[in-house]
Amino acid sequence: YIPLFRACLSLRSVSRLHAYLMVTGLGQDALASTKLIESYSQMGCLRSSTLIFRSFLDPDSFMWGVLIKCHVWNGLFEEAVALYREMLGSFAGTSSFIFPSVLRACSAMRDLRTGETVHAGILKSGLMSDSVIATTLMSMYGEAGRLFGARKVFDSMPVRDSVSCSSMITNLVREGEAGEGLEIFREMLRQGVEVDHVTLLVVAEACGQTGMLSFGSSCHGYAIRRSVGLENEALGSSLIAMYGKCGDLRAAEKLLFEGPYRKSLSSWTALISSYNQNGCYSEALRTFIDMQKVGLDGNSVTLMNVVCCCARLGLLLQGKSVHGYATRHGIDVDRDFLRSSLIDLYATSGNLWCAKTVFGGGGVHEKNDAVSWNVLISGYAKEGMAHEALRLFVQMAAEGVSPDSYALGSALLASGSVGLVDFGSQIHSSAIKSSRISNEFVENALIDMYSKCGRVGSGLGIFRDGRRRSVVAWNSMMCGFLCNGYSREVLSLFDEMDVAMDGVTFLTAIQACSNAGFVDVGKSIHRELIVSGLTDPFLDTALTDFYARCGELDTARRVFDGSDEKTVASWSSMIGGYAMHGRMDDSLALFDRMTESGVKPNDAVMMNVLSGCSHSGYVEKGKHYFELLAEGAYGIEPKEGHYGCVVDMLSRAGDVNSAYEAVARSGWWWSREARSAFVNGCRIHGRMEKISQLQKNGDDDDYRLLFNGYAEAGEWEACVEVRRKM
Repeated sequence: YIPLFRACLSLRSVSRLHAYLMVTGLGQDALASTKLIESYSQMGCLRSSTLIFRSFLDPDSFMWGVLIKCHVWNGLFEEAVALYREMLGSFAGTSSFIFPSVLRACSAMRDLRTGETVHAGILKSGLMSDSVIATTLMSMYGEAGRLFGARKVFDSMPVRDSVSCSSMITNLVREGEAGEGLEIFREMLRQGVEVDHVTLLVVAEACGQTGMLSFGSSCHGYAIRRSVGLENEALGSSLIAMYGKCGDLRAAEKLLFEGPYRKSLSSWTALISSYNQNGCYSEALRTFIDMQKVGLDGNSVTLMNVVCCCARLGLLLQGKSVHGYATRHGIDVDRDFLRSSLIDLYATSGNLWCAKTVFGGGGVHEKNDAVSWNVLISGYAKEGMAHEALRLFVQMAAEGVSPDSYALGSALLASGSVGLVDFGSQIHSSAIKSSRISNEFVENALIDMYSKCGRVGSGLGIFRDGRRRSVVAWNSMMCGFLCNGYSREVLSLFDEMDVAMDGVTFLTAIQACSNAGFVDVGKSIHRELIVSGLTDPFLDTALTDFYARCGELDTARRVFDGSDEKTVASWSSMIGGYAMHGRMDDSLALFDRMTESGVKPNDAVMMNVLSGCSHSGYVEKGKHYFELLAEGAYGIEPKEGHYGCVVDMLSRAGDVNSAYEAVARSGWWWSREARSAFVNGCRIHGRMEKISQLQKNGDDDDYRLLFNGYAEAGEWEACVEVRRKM
């Protein structure tokens, strides 16, 4: 009757065979009953399997094992463990067939205590020499994160085959000990253990994690020479992913397009993921298009990588198209972080409404994992909507989602941006309670939050207590001192640094020297920068500004001229430096050169030009440049500060009529600086009658300025009138 079981392809045929066995008197045959238990389970009718088992008078260990295995197949792990315990209480004998299924159930439930009890039973039964049991034990300990237990079982095995070695390597790779896993693979080769495609797949993953390109290439060569797994798509995809993680994209491309492995969806996805990981976003998008041309549709992993590339390139429209593609093809956005990637796409592009819509698209927030919450909170924080970001953070905690280090850091950055030090302190307490205070991202966010809120001492305490102070931590603390005006403390930290400095470190130190006027220290830092070999347009701009503000204009000009990439900020620093020190001809000549080279000035550049013309008496030049600005020649509109400079320039020259008309025509409200300049010009040039116009049309709150102006001119009746209004 065994061939009859193989012919059963439906529940109906199994039922008919069951009836036949009952009629023929084989209903209490142990083998027949065991096969019926297994067959009913395979057809999804576990209840019938259990009824047959319960109706059998004296089930043997094999029948118990089959029933337990059937429960594990159907995901009923607690019931499987309960059956094992029932078996121990009612049946003295046991067999090696039972334990692997029970251990898999313990592993699935993360019930290490029960697993250790089963392990003790195995030891008592003397079955530890069974390679299948030992391998399953290793898997259980490894999945529970107990590498010591897994390694102890592995080392006690008298004979190790490729399955047990692969299992141990998998455990080590999963726990971040890929280097130790590769040592086991080397030992496999030395002992002559046969290597199969599963082992090579795990080893390729280990090489990718450790960046051991040469070892991974050797494994690839081994597979080719021994013809191991050449038909296995998973191995080909794993090797492509390995080359991508090691940065050898050329080898990854060659393996996909010229290698022996079939070009499957997983291999195309592995190459797209490799491009994404290495910042080759355009190549990833082109590969996705090529994949579609050969008739393959992407899955959730493919689209997750493509959406990430669109977000990094700022391609919102293309990202929306991918979103539509996922919707049309019925791809579940809740798989493989696709929803999180879509939220990141919309949040990065500033389209927070769409980001919030995708976030809420799961219906209930329980479907949004911590990553989705983090991305949305970070998006609101980056867009300057700190209060909304903090509300989401509070809602996240209320929904029962435990905030991880990234969420805590984003909330701290949002708190610092709006000065909510009390709320930030509460997050600090939460980080301590959740043992995330030692996370580097959280530490740096705390330093930033306290510094922005003016509590530099608290930030310094966190910095000093940090276990591992990376260059980011040093930079965060230096920036905290800088934004609070403590330039000496910035330079003191700069001298203390015991890690390699980056561009931000030098940039902060140069700005501190610029603020404090420490010329010699700044020159010393400049020398260190040259020795380090770091080059960056921001550093060139900072150096230009430093030398210009300290009066070293010739040195500033040499730095400016030597910069490979001149930004608007660097032009502004040099133009402003000339203007600040009275070299207005050089300033205007450089400004003209800037506009002639096609660089559009921004508001800061125009402020430097107009302010310099005002203080140097270049009235006609100033009026000329302001007229060009007002006509839109520079692509920007005049701002309040620009009108203030023009009022100051014309008032100094005694042309108070033009000064008043310039602001009156613009529709801008009089700023405090403009009023002060106008009143002083009227007083100096004896045109106090114009002040009455300012009083009628200007800012009525600042009467003291008007009162002082009338008083200095001796117009006491006007003083009395202003005092009465005050």
